[in-house]
Amino acid sequence: MLPVTLETDRLILRQPNLSDFEPLCEMMADEETTRFIGGTQTPPIVWRSLCGIVGHWHLRGYGFFSVIEKSSGNWLGRIGPWHPHGWPQPEVGWSLNRASWGKGYATEAARITMDWAFDTLGWADTVHLIHPDNAPSQGVARKLGSRNTGEQVEAAGFNIMVDVWGQTADEWKENRKALL
Repeated sequence: MLPVTLETDRLILRQPNLSDFEPLCEMMADEETTRFIGGTQTPPIVWRSLCGIVGHWHLRGYGFFSVIEKSSGNWLGRIGPWHPHGWPQPEVGWSLNRASWGKGYATEAARITMDWAFDTLGWADTVHLIHPDNAPSQGVARKLGSRNTGEQVEAAGFNIMVDVWGQTADEWKENRKALL
Protein backbone atom coordinates (compact mmCIF):
# COMPACT_ATOMS: atom_id res chain seq x y z
CA MET A 1 0.00 0.00 0.00
CA LEU A 2 1.36 3.37 -1.01
CA PRO A 3 1.32 6.17 1.56
CA VAL A 4 -1.47 8.71 1.15
CA THR A 5 -1.04 12.37 2.07
CA LEU A 6 -3.59 15.11 1.46
CA GLU A 7 -2.93 18.83 1.87
CA THR A 8 -4.95 21.98 2.28
CA ASP A 9 -3.70 25.53 2.69
CA ARG A 10 -3.26 25.04 6.45
CA LEU A 11 -3.18 21.30 7.00
CA ILE A 12 -1.37 18.09 6.15
CA LEU A 13 -3.40 14.91 6.43
CA ARG A 14 -1.22 11.81 6.59
CA GLN A 15 -1.58 8.22 7.61
CA PRO A 16 -1.18 7.72 11.37
CA ASN A 17 2.12 6.59 12.83
CA LEU A 18 3.73 5.97 16.21
CA SER A 19 4.46 9.67 16.76
CA ASP A 20 0.70 10.23 17.06
CA PHE A 21 0.36 8.11 20.19
CA GLU A 22 1.15 10.76 22.83
CA PRO A 23 -1.02 13.54 21.37
CA LEU A 24 -3.81 11.01 20.81
CA CYS A 25 -3.51 9.99 24.47
CA GLU A 26 -3.84 13.66 25.47
CA MET A 27 -6.91 14.13 23.27
CA MET A 28 -8.57 10.94 24.50
CA ALA A 29 -7.94 11.85 28.17
CA ASP A 30 -9.89 15.12 27.80
CA GLU A 31 -13.45 14.66 29.08
CA GLU A 32 -14.85 17.56 27.07
CA THR A 33 -13.29 16.35 23.83
CA THR A 34 -14.42 12.75 24.24
CA ARG A 35 -17.89 13.19 25.73
CA PHE A 36 -19.63 12.49 22.40
CA ILE A 37 -17.25 9.77 21.15
CA GLY A 38 -17.44 7.22 23.92
CA GLY A 39 -15.65 8.96 26.79
CA THR A 40 -12.08 9.14 27.95
CA GLN A 41 -9.60 6.37 27.29
CA THR A 42 -6.53 5.19 29.16
CA PRO A 43 -3.22 4.90 27.27
CA PRO A 44 -3.56 1.10 26.81
CA ILE A 45 -6.98 1.59 25.17
CA VAL A 46 -5.66 4.48 23.07
CA TRP A 47 -2.84 2.18 21.94
CA ARG A 48 -5.37 -0.40 20.78
CA SER A 49 -7.37 2.32 19.04
CA LEU A 50 -4.31 3.64 17.21
CA CYS A 51 -3.36 0.11 16.18
CA GLY A 52 -6.93 -0.39 14.97
CA ILE A 53 -6.77 2.76 12.86
CA VAL A 54 -3.41 1.73 11.36
CA GLY A 55 -4.80 -1.76 10.76
CA HIS A 56 -7.90 -0.30 9.11
CA TRP A 57 -5.60 1.34 6.55
CA HIS A 58 -4.02 -2.03 5.79
CA LEU A 59 -7.30 -3.97 5.64
CA ARG A 60 -9.46 -1.46 3.77
CA GLY A 61 -6.89 0.78 2.05
CA TYR A 62 -8.17 3.91 3.78
CA GLY A 63 -8.83 5.23 7.27
CA PHE A 64 -8.54 8.16 9.61
CA PHE A 65 -5.80 10.60 8.71
CA SER A 66 -3.71 12.35 11.33
CA VAL A 67 -4.29 16.08 10.94
CA ILE A 68 -1.14 18.19 11.21
CA GLU A 69 -1.12 21.98 11.31
CA LYS A 70 1.38 23.16 8.67
CA SER A 71 2.47 26.31 10.49
CA SER A 72 3.37 24.58 13.77
CA GLY A 73 3.72 20.90 12.93
CA ASN A 74 1.27 20.14 15.75
CA TRP A 75 -0.95 17.07 15.67
CA LEU A 76 -4.57 18.29 15.83
CA GLY A 77 -6.63 15.13 15.65
CA ARG A 78 -7.97 12.53 13.26
CA ILE A 79 -10.31 12.95 10.34
CA GLY A 80 -11.23 10.83 7.40
CA PRO A 81 -13.00 7.94 5.82
CA TRP A 82 -13.44 4.73 7.70
CA HIS A 83 -15.77 1.78 8.02
CA PRO A 84 -15.16 -0.23 11.18
CA HIS A 85 -17.01 -3.44 11.94
CA GLY A 86 -20.59 -2.75 12.95
CA TRP A 87 -20.84 0.67 11.30
CA PRO A 88 -23.91 1.02 9.04
CA GLN A 89 -21.78 2.12 6.06
CA PRO A 90 -18.56 4.00 5.31
CA GLU A 91 -18.23 7.24 7.25
CA VAL A 92 -16.21 10.41 7.03
CA GLY A 93 -15.66 11.25 10.68
CA TRP A 94 -13.69 13.78 12.70
CA SER A 95 -12.27 14.27 16.17
CA LEU A 96 -9.97 17.17 16.93
CA ASN A 97 -8.21 18.16 20.13
CA ARG A 98 -9.84 20.99 22.04
CA ALA A 99 -7.04 23.49 21.27
CA SER A 100 -7.97 23.35 17.59
CA TRP A 101 -11.73 23.85 17.96
CA GLY A 102 -13.38 26.85 16.35
CA LYS A 103 -10.71 27.44 13.71
CA GLY A 104 -12.42 25.75 10.76
CA TYR A 105 -9.96 22.85 10.73
CA ALA A 106 -12.64 20.14 10.94
CA THR A 107 -14.52 21.46 7.92
CA GLU A 108 -11.30 22.05 5.97
CA ALA A 109 -9.97 18.56 6.61
CA ALA A 110 -13.34 16.83 6.19
CA ARG A 111 -13.82 18.59 2.85
CA ILE A 112 -10.61 17.19 1.39
CA THR A 113 -11.32 13.71 2.76
CA MET A 114 -14.83 13.84 1.26
CA ASP A 115 -13.23 14.66 -2.09
CA TRP A 116 -10.84 11.73 -1.66
CA ALA A 117 -13.59 9.31 -0.57
CA PHE A 118 -15.82 10.14 -3.51
CA ASP A 119 -13.22 10.79 -6.23
CA THR A 120 -10.51 8.25 -5.37
CA LEU A 121 -12.29 5.58 -3.35
CA GLY A 122 -15.40 5.78 -5.52
CA TRP A 123 -17.93 5.95 -2.71
CA ALA A 124 -21.55 6.44 -3.78
CA ASP A 125 -22.46 8.08 -0.49
CA THR A 126 -21.16 8.64 3.03
CA VAL A 127 -22.44 9.22 6.52
CA HIS A 128 -21.30 11.03 9.64
CA LEU A 129 -22.40 9.44 12.92
CA ILE A 130 -23.04 12.34 15.30
CA HIS A 131 -24.32 12.34 18.86
CA PRO A 132 -27.66 14.22 19.02
CA ASP A 133 -26.22 16.74 21.52
CA ASN A 134 -23.03 17.45 19.56
CA ALA A 135 -23.97 20.80 18.01
CA PRO A 136 -20.41 21.63 16.82
CA SER A 137 -20.14 18.40 14.79
CA GLN A 138 -23.64 18.96 13.44
CA GLY A 139 -22.42 22.39 12.30
CA VAL A 140 -19.48 20.83 10.46
CA ALA A 141 -21.84 18.36 8.77
CA ARG A 142 -24.14 21.21 7.70
CA LYS A 143 -21.18 23.19 6.30
CA LEU A 144 -20.31 20.13 4.22
CA GLY A 145 -23.89 20.01 2.93
CA SER A 146 -24.82 16.85 4.80
CA ARG A 147 -28.23 16.47 6.37
CA ASN A 148 -29.65 14.57 9.30
CA THR A 149 -31.37 11.55 7.73
CA GLY A 150 -33.67 11.11 10.72
CA GLU A 151 -32.17 7.69 11.40
CA GLN A 152 -30.45 6.76 14.65
CA VAL A 153 -28.06 3.84 15.14
CA GLU A 154 -25.92 2.53 17.96
CA ALA A 155 -22.27 3.38 17.44
CA ALA A 156 -20.99 -0.20 17.53
CA GLY A 157 -18.77 -0.83 20.52
CA PHE A 158 -19.45 2.56 22.13
CA ASN A 159 -22.89 1.96 23.65
CA ILE A 160 -24.23 5.33 22.46
CA MET A 161 -26.99 6.23 20.05
CA VAL A 162 -26.02 8.61 17.26
CA ASP A 163 -27.82 10.44 14.48
CA VAL A 164 -26.96 9.48 10.92
CA TRP A 165 -26.03 12.49 8.79
CA GLY A 166 -24.91 12.13 5.19
CA GLN A 167 -25.09 12.79 1.48
CA THR A 168 -24.56 11.11 -1.85
CA ALA A 169 -21.64 11.62 -4.22
CA ASP A 170 -23.92 13.59 -6.56
CA GLU A 171 -25.05 15.84 -3.71
CA TRP A 172 -21.39 16.34 -2.73
CA LYS A 173 -20.55 17.53 -6.25
CA GLU A 174 -23.11 20.30 -5.85
CA ASN A 175 -22.37 21.04 -2.18
CA ARG A 176 -18.62 21.17 -2.84
CA LYS A 177 -19.10 24.10 -5.21
CA ALA A 178 -20.49 26.16 -2.32
CA LEU A 179 -17.35 25.47 -0.26
CA LEU A 180 -14.90 26.83 -2.84
